[in-house]
Amino acid sequence: MSSEQIGLSCLGILLVALIVRIPIALAMLLVGFFGFVGVTNMDAAIAMLKSIPTEVMANYEFSCIPMFIFMGVLASHSGMAKQLFIAARDIFGGWRGGMALAAVSACGVFSAISGSSMATASTMSRVALPEMEKAGYNPGLAAGALAAGGTLGIMIPPSIALLLYAIITEQSVGDMFMAGIIPGLAGLVFYILTIAVVVKVKPEMAAGSDPTTWKEKFQAVLGLVPFGIVFLLIIGGIYGGIFTPTEAAAVGAFITLVYAVVQGMRSEGLISAVKETLALSAVIFFMLTGAQVFGYLVSASRLSFSIFDFVMSLHMSSFGVMACIILMYFVLGCFMDSIAMLLLTVPVFFPVVQSMGIDPVWFGVVSVLTVELGLITPPVGMNVFVIQAMAPHIAVNKIFRGVTPFILCDFIRLGALLAFPLMATALV
Repeated sequence: MSSEQIGLSCLGILLVALIVRIPIALAMLLVGFFGFVGVTNMDAAIAMLKSIPTEVMANYEFSCIPMFIFMGVLASHSGMAKQLFIAARDIFGGWRGGMALAAVSACGVFSAISGSSMATASTMSRVALPEMEKAGYNPGLAAGALAAGGTLGIMIPPSIALLLYAIITEQSVGDMFMAGIIPGLAGLVFYILTIAVVVKVKPEMAAGSDPTTWKEKFQAVLGLVPFGIVFLLIIGGIYGGIFTPTEAAAVGAFITLVYAVVQGMRSEGLISAVKETLALSAVIFFMLTGAQVFGYLVSASRLSFSIFDFVMSLHMSSFGVMACIILMYFVLGCFMDSIAMLLLTVPVFFPVVQSMGIDPVWFGVVSVLTVELGLITPPVGMNVFVIQAMAPHIAVNKIFRGVTPFILCDFIRLGALLAFPLMATALV
């Protein structure tokens, strides 16, 4: 077989491996290694396998990933998430569906520290779901709102997904973070409007919340100030050239740690947060290693050039190319994790996107938003299963029914982003 045929065959084998639920990192590593053997030889493949883990672990740009993860874990373990939900609940006091609105809003603000969708969904579910069920909310709406709200973690900076995209494609991390602000905030606004429409059409799905005074609302807004400070320091520091992304992550982690200690976090909580950070970081770095190995196969087999030649032979417009890529993301989202999907597909799609003259920053935001949809769409919907694992008494089908209005809302947001690229590029 030619090197191009070996590359295409390995890509098919990888997709089959993912369908049968082989861990994505292991699948990319094994398929990439043996495919590289087929394209080159065993000695070259072993030399490649020796060097890549060291390259990934020693890459300075990747060192900010554990820091951003540590920020989110600290916020989860220190009770900051609960304080955030209480503040948001007071702001929406007196509104029908106020707790659901508070939960989604809290997810949006928490995303500015967490950077991870599943971490946001699991943390806010522990805090908000029992409160909403106690207040008489429909379980599907309560869980669906939290599953959808969790997806904001992948877009609102600092986003690990946008960070990885920037590193893979050699884009500015500051530009990618700025590009995610408007689409991320638009998602938050759309989710709030979705809840308002749902409770207007079906009032029985949500209870009215206890009214709060304007003084209480103002005090609740003041409670959000620490989160705003962390967000502004990270984004302002990176975009203003004060910090590198790694330095900004370190500063944000330190401030969050200080705040957690002041709020009463003890050594046991800190040790638990460090352990969780190490575990999550190990998973991501394993995926990065597998993606690098598979990337060597893509390069050696000239797979990306074959895909480019095929796309060019179809004489499609840039919009047609984007439609095909988005459709591919929808399919892959049925059985792949969002980060793994980006690591696998961006090295393949990006050369095609560049050749078509598509803005790489806009493409990154579109890719992340499309991947975000996979977190709440069946049959996998990682956020849905995260919440179901935390609330086993709520059936998965109920959560998917509850999240359906938010899926429709995300399709509208994706359409707006495709129609108006300035949503992503205006702040860059």
